[in-house]
Amino acid sequence: MPAVDLNADLGESFGSFKVGQDEEVIPLVTSANVACGFHGGDPRVMDHTVRACRAAGVAVGAHPSFPDLVGFGRRAMSVTPIEAETDIVYQVSALAGFCRRNQVGMQHVKPHGAINNLAAHDTALAQAIAIGIASLDPGLILVCQPGTELARAAAQVGLRVAREGYVDRAYEADGTLVPRHREGAVYRDPERAVRQALRMVTEGTVVAVDGTVVELQVDTLCVHGDNPEAAALLRLLRQELVAAGIELRPLTEVLRR
Repeated sequence: MPAVDLNADLGESFGSFKVGQDEEVIPLVTSANVACGFHGGDPRVMDHTVRACRAAGVAVGAHPSFPDLVGFGRRAMSVTPIEAETDIVYQVSALAGFCRRNQVGMQHVKPHGAINNLAAHDTALAQAIAIGIASLDPGLILVCQPGTELARAAAQVGLRVAREGYVDRAYEADGTLVPRHREGAVYRDPERAVRQALRMVTEGTVVAVDGTVVELQVDTLCVHGDNPEAAALLRLLRQELVAAGIELRPLTEVLRR
């Protein structure tokens, strides 16, 4: 029976600012990407999110970003490779501490927002991210879009790669995501998003905004935790995946198949 992981970006609240629907979303996913303080999250939120994931039996991963709290990590920044590498080490190490504190193993790392988008094409940035992760724990899984510089850099340093597809985002004909500032970049209709997800899992393709059919094999599906429709979308997605005979498993189990 085919299997897929469901992931969501979580723990993005900080201080008195609440972001997302973590309490509703955590029981609906198999893996969580936990913000590490640079675009969202703080020590209390990180600790609470790891504990909530442990209680729900959800695998935990780090969600590092550019140091861009004001822009929620979605603004492109010019950094040197060593800056990128050490920023990744800093953030992943911080979450690893909360994982150890709560007796939870860290499963993966998924770069967030602009740093992820830029690393898809920027070889030096991609290598810096991969080197930083591997220097901490070569057993970690790197979650990224397939066929990117980031995926290639991960393979070069011996990291396992989980191929990611986005449930609630529109795609360009080259397989990249439609920039968020463009109309229609984020799907608000759960049924449309679920149709896209099912196609990725069952057919290994996605339909781009211009109608082009793009090959896209996936191991994990992402629903953005800050999407107002996240919980409703995940409930419908789980229902339809199970009806299609697809098992929901954390990444470590999906990649073993």
